[in-house]
Amino acid sequence: MNNRFKDQVAIITGGARGIGLGIGERIAREGGQVILFDVLEDDLKEASNRFSKSDLSIRTALVDISQEDQVIKEIARVAREFGRLDIMVNCAGIVGPTATNITEYSYSDFRKVVDINLQGSFLMTKYSLPHMLKNNYGRILLIASIGGKEGNPGMSGYAASKSGVMGLVKGVGKEYAKTGITVNGLAPAVIATPMNLDTHPDTLKYMTDKIPVGRLGTIEETAAISCWIVSKEASFNTAFIFDLSGGRATF
Repeated sequence: MNNRFKDQVAIITGGARGIGLGIGERIAREGGQVILFDVLEDDLKEASNRFSKSDLSIRTALVDISQEDQVIKEIARVAREFGRLDIMVNCAGIVGPTATNITEYSYSDFRKVVDINLQGSFLMTKYSLPHMLKNNYGRILLIASIGGKEGNPGMSGYAASKSGVMGLVKGVGKEYAKTGITVNGLAPAVIATPMNLDTHPDTLKYMTDKIPVGRLGTIEETAAISCWIVSKEASFNTAFIFDLSGGRATF
């Protein structure tokens, strides 16, 4: 599969580290041109320096996906520079407060989580689609969460935002089902990433204990299934939420 993504252009949000970086690197290793979007400037610079010493086609861009003007500008810039957009994977997201009862969960925190996780998914999808339609081909993958399927106590903002992402996938996937563009989601259980460093230990234990496999998922496992979902092989899958939960999910 060395050339699975040859001549394809992919935007990966949350691409400076963790799942986004892992997916971006794998697409690039399989022949794709990758542009990593993120707000973490230092991590983006570190990723850029790392890949500048390799033969991989990876660029970076400082983008806040919750800001519509930035999303419009940077997606258009990618499409203009490379002449196409084939893949968009939205990994950018935040956990927000954990181990926090809804009565103690501030409205400002709730809005921030929803703005990034759900509004960001909406904006990235909305403004990627017109560029894909030009070629009647595209692959969109939105990273949801097992927390959006089942809910995790003390994380009402995160659970609600990720449930919203799944609804977005199901609706938009059906809207574009006859266009050659697929829109899918991935609902991981806990993956070993820097994102979990801010999760309360009790909440992390609660989520990990519910995984029958008995361990956290890895970035490599997440990248493997994600890259299949956004490949040409996955042509009969759309409006679907794929599972990556170590046996936790039952539907």
